[in-house]
Amino acid sequence: MSTATPVVRARWCDIGRIADLVAEALSPTALAAWLVPDAQRRTAVLAAVARIWTEHAMLFGDAFLLRDGSAATVWFHRYRPIPAPNRYADRLAAAAGPDEEHFLRLDAALAARRPAEAHNHLALLAAPGPAAARRAAAALVGAQRWMDTLSLPTYAEAFTETDRDLFRRHGYADREAIAGPGDTTTHPMWRLSPFWAGRSGGNGRWPARRITSRTRNDRASGWALR
Repeated sequence: MSTATPVVRARWCDIGRIADLVAEALSPTALAAWLVPDAQRRTAVLAAVARIWTEHAMLFGDAFLLRDGSAATVWFHRYRPIPAPNRYADRLAAAAGPDEEHFLRLDAALAARRPAEAHNHLALLAAPGPAAARRAAAALVGAQRWMDTLSLPTYAEAFTETDRDLFRRHGYADREAIAGPGDTTTHPMWRLSPFWAGRSGGNGRWPARRITSRTRNDRASGWALR
């Protein structure tokens, strides 16, 4: 991979930074308001839940940061079943408190519609603050270069129209929207790797994803929903 890439692979010590970026980027959205109605608690709760899933992505996927640490992407390699995070129920209850059920409902809604075929899952793109659009694009393009070397399609879930437009500009195609809880809408999107040799062009209907067994990715090197 060229050293010119604008992103670096995240390390375990970067998990807190990534969780904070995710929380800051997600907090102003309608989805975040539904997940955590109490505005005073919202950012802290989102960061705590993001930390759980970022840790999990470091074991079963990848996370990348812009070189200045101002934006991040979090990925899962979904070419085999991925288990829930260790002690997930207990950790989610501690992180989300009275809002735990909202996170579980969103988790279930997204997991029910996720593709069954092998793919890399862009679980989160976080670029809060000034010049967010420029930094989000740089983070996406840089990380996508790494993902394309794995020769699998990429799946993403856009939670805002801004992210949806960004994904479209970088080769992602819209899929049928998911009517989420609390009058929210999530837009699934699909992109083929330039090196993809599979038969599917990404235009067929997806079978529901089934969790068949608890297995570990052989890589041990961030909020993602199963």
